[in-house]
Amino acid sequence: MALLIIPITCFVIPLATSQTCQTPDDFVAATSPGHVIIGGLFAIHEKMLSSEDYPRRPEIQKCVGFEISIFLQTLAMIHSIEMINNSTLLSGIKLGYEIYDTCTEVTVAMAAALRFLSKFNSSGEIMEFKCDYSSYMPRVKAVIGAGYSEITMAVSRMLNLQLMPQVSYESTAEILSDKIRFPSFLRTVPSDFYQTKAMAHLIEKSGWNWIGIIATDDDYGQMALNTFAVQTTANNVCIAFKEVLPAFLSDNTIEVRINETLEKIIAEAQVNVIVVFLRQFHVFNLFSKALERNINKIWIASDNWSTATKITTIPNVKRIGKVVGFTFRRGNMSSFHSFLQNLHIFPSDNNKVLNEYATLLSACAYVKDSDLSQCISNHSQGTLAYKVDKDLERNFSLRNDFLWDYTEPGLVHSIQLAVLSLGYAIRDLCQARDCQNPNAFQPWELLDALKNVTFTDEGNSFHFDAHGDMNTGYDVVLWKEIDGHLTITKIAQYDLKNDVFVITDQETKNEFRNLKKIQSKCSKECSPGQMKKTTRSQHICCYECVNCPENHYSNQTDMDHCLLCNNKTQWAPVRSTACFEKEVEYLSWNDSLAILLLALSLLGIMFVLAIGIIFTRNLNTPVVKSSGGLLVCYVILLCHFLNFASTGFFIGEPQDFTCKTRQTFFGVSFTLCISCILVKSLKILLAFSFDPKLQNFLKCLYKPIPIIFTCTGIQVAICTIWLIFAAPAVEENVSLPRVIILECEEGSILAFGIMLGYIAILAFICFVFAFKGRKLPENYNEAKFITFGMLIYFIAWITFVPVYATTFGKYLPAVEIIVILISNYGILCCTFFPKCYVILYKQETNTKSAFLKMIYSYSSHSASSLAMSHVSLDSSSSNITATNPSSGGRPAAWHESRDIQAQAFAHIRRENAASMSKTLPRKRISSI
Repeated sequence: MALLIIPITCFVIPLATSQTCQTPDDFVAATSPGHVIIGGLFAIHEKMLSSEDYPRRPEIQKCVGFEISIFLQTLAMIHSIEMINNSTLLSGIKLGYEIYDTCTEVTVAMAAALRFLSKFNSSGEIMEFKCDYSSYMPRVKAVIGAGYSEITMAVSRMLNLQLMPQVSYESTAEILSDKIRFPSFLRTVPSDFYQTKAMAHLIEKSGWNWIGIIATDDDYGQMALNTFAVQTTANNVCIAFKEVLPAFLSDNTIEVRINETLEKIIAEAQVNVIVVFLRQFHVFNLFSKALERNINKIWIASDNWSTATKITTIPNVKRIGKVVGFTFRRGNMSSFHSFLQNLHIFPSDNNKVLNEYATLLSACAYVKDSDLSQCISNHSQGTLAYKVDKDLERNFSLRNDFLWDYTEPGLVHSIQLAVLSLGYAIRDLCQARDCQNPNAFQPWELLDALKNVTFTDEGNSFHFDAHGDMNTGYDVVLWKEIDGHLTITKIAQYDLKNDVFVITDQETKNEFRNLKKIQSKCSKECSPGQMKKTTRSQHICCYECVNCPENHYSNQTDMDHCLLCNNKTQWAPVRSTACFEKEVEYLSWNDSLAILLLALSLLGIMFVLAIGIIFTRNLNTPVVKSSGGLLVCYVILLCHFLNFASTGFFIGEPQDFTCKTRQTFFGVSFTLCISCILVKSLKILLAFSFDPKLQNFLKCLYKPIPIIFTCTGIQVAICTIWLIFAAPAVEENVSLPRVIILECEEGSILAFGIMLGYIAILAFICFVFAFKGRKLPENYNEAKFITFGMLIYFIAWITFVPVYATTFGKYLPAVEIIVILISNYGILCCTFFPKCYVILYKQETNTKSAFLKMIYSYSSHSASSLAMSHVSLDSSSSNITATNPSSGGRPAAWHESRDIQAQAFAHIRRENAASMSKTLPRKRISSI
């Protein structure tokens, strides 16, 4: 097989000297021999020093800016490997390491990756090009790192060539879960998908919906920004601005972009919450300048910088506002703490970073602890002599707590898990192999074992999922000032599977409540009883608050729309926070109007009883006997009693029985009353009519009992048909906004109209008959009063129709009660009150003699009028006046008038004899 030999170029090792590397080993930051070599990538320096805007020669410049926190991560990897070597996990097998400083630059990291891929035991540090790397033996078996996603992705694409396992302890970009593009990549931290989801959940839980985002202009920042935007949209959170900073400090525009970002923050005054996906050195510069402008916000920190002591030690950083961050779950740190305490006795051979730290520590030996970090950073920017202080041990022992203060427990634990996962995978792989031989297995075999490994640490089980992620969860931390010092305090845990925050103590709950007190909203919060009305803004979080209309409510803040009440049983006023049950209303017994109507009904009943008593005590008087007979009078009074009593069925809670009874009861009783009055009117007209033709017709028509039964029977039939086919029933009228009217639904308006119309027809016939007899003797003239009674009835019921059709509510039955009372009172008063007046106050006219005299006078007058009318007609036809000799000179018309009078009186006598037989003795009648 033809091989392409690629020599590895020698690079400058940018630690504390500007010297260029003379051999490939100068490129290594720290190394230790072993049977199985594990590579490491750490950004121990924050940038490359360059005097030009862009590279002009293919060489790596000097790296400056010693990062203590990354140096500690390097120590964590070394410590974890030493712990495995000192344990029984890999009996007889020693792990070695080669750790490289990426200087936070992709090019440097790729150079290190080339070294990892170079052929094992090759004298020329070459990498062979092959079609099949299954049997290829590279320098290292696996790589831990890098920390930053942008660098990790670049390195991973190179390591994919040989399927060399790459286990990252910090790279969280969501795209790295794609096993098609990154098949050999694994990580001991969750994907940013969960971090952004947790952030969005925290923001939504705290009641914020108007936030800003600052991210780096690289794959990590852009993917985090896009994923977070999706998560916030799902939680109804809007992003007011998105600011992007250059990914690397070597970019000369970074200062300008930071200033522009701060100006944007100041301009967006309503944004009080800002999510930051930046590296530690970005945040350090951002906060330093923000303090100069007195910017005070809530900062949501990503796992990159949430526990960075470098930032918490910025002078007066507490004035920046509150910082709430997400960090990886921490483990037991006691072993690593002991390692740091004894770091001064750890061998520094082949460990350039430890030597550089010792040199920087010596240069800052007389600086107090609070300024030590800044001093180291300042000195690491220039060229220091590569010299170890003679009092190295003394310097380390005096600064024991310094390194511990800068330790990020979550990242240290992630590095420990990465080393442990490799250790357990190597153990599984070496059970049937002699792994003291460096050629015992290839990297791709280790990758298969690593994907399936499951191990336990401190009682917790760990494994990689199908995406190569180890979803350990997050700790939520808060920067708090305690005793004058800013301390990073854990306040909750985030459960990835259930998407919930686990809060264990009351103090932590109080911290969350305090966060909710800070407002970060585009618009003022809509209170319960209001809803959001989106304005023309592109953001749904910018809106106006409008009151909920009637019969709608909202019971929470910032509701998108008001909820509709159940129109049938509930109601709500404008701006209501709840629905109220509608009150059930009907014309109750204790209603003032109902009491008044009942009093009038009882008064009418008392009148009926009083009239009955008066008539009973004066049975033998002409007035009583001329009222149509005792039976008819009592029947009419009974009908009036029933009419007054029927009003009680219109009051009280409607029931099916009362609904069916009240109209039919009134209709039948009132029809019976009108039928009796009709018989009376017919009888009066018959008694005093002098027209022979009308006399004969009335005689044939006048059948009292058949008339009463027929008229009443027709009404009974109407009501029966009504009850059978469309009976009235109880109905809940829910059309009113606040009440339910419990009422009787008539079943059939047509049947109801026919019933009332039939009564009206009878009343009209009665009115016609009574009108014809209106000129009868005054004291006994019922016809005139019956006419008035019928007029009152017509006026009342004609008025009733439009009023009943337009009246609505619980007082609708009262309208019919009033009409019934008016018509009943009108007929009662007109029919019986004049007779009672004569009986009680004109007793002299209520005698037989007075009655006969009245009849005689009326009959004489009527006969004379009839005679004169006859004479006038004769003279008009003959136009002459004749004289009868036997008349004594009187005109012939006079004699004819006397004959007519006699005939009329005889007629009256005959017609009234029957009705007056009980009033006058037969001898008296015959004498008349």
